[in-house]
Amino acid sequence: MKLRSILLAVLATASASSMAATYNIEPNHTYPSFEADHMGISVWRGKFTKTSGKIVLDKAAKTGSVDITVDTNSIDFGHAKMNEHAKTPDMFNVAKFPNATFKGSKLTFDGDKLTAVEGEFTLLGVTKPLTLNVSKFKCIEHPMLKKEVCGADATAEFKRTDFGLGYGTPRFAPEVRLQIQVEAIKAD
Repeated sequence: MKLRSILLAVLATASASSMAATYNIEPNHTYPSFEADHMGISVWRGKFTKTSGKIVLDKAAKTGSVDITVDTNSIDFGHAKMNEHAKTPDMFNVAKFPNATFKGSKLTFDGDKLTAVEGEFTLLGVTKPLTLNVSKFKCIEHPMLKKEVCGADATAEFKRTDFGLGYGTPRFAPEVRLQIQVEAIKAD
């Protein structure tokens, strides 16, 4: 009887200390943006305006997952003609590949601070490993939403040609710097 009580107490403590929470991406505060060199004379920048997904985070166990979907049709260079061209088969081919995704399951922490997420990035139907380096991470009780909200700034670099997006090379460099501002609201 005493052993059973001890086991139940240990199990209850273990369960309470490693409770994962789910956070839904807040699309109005999440923008993946990117930049690439243009002939060495300027840097072209763009962003995607429609993003969805969820983050599962167990702060005590320092584990979790990230599952993000980007609507490639929402590309915005701030230049209408370029936006339309970017949607064609020359570049993002949004009719065939309407989404780009990032799925990460290895989170790295320094103390309580999330510093990186390793996962797989899929663009144009090609999936490659990608690490998001997190420069800022914070969770707060949001004063207006009255829920916990976590936010982060993350960066990564990749070669777009590795994913079959070779349009404009070498005028536009194949190296792309990805920057993401993300906020996610704790699910009920």
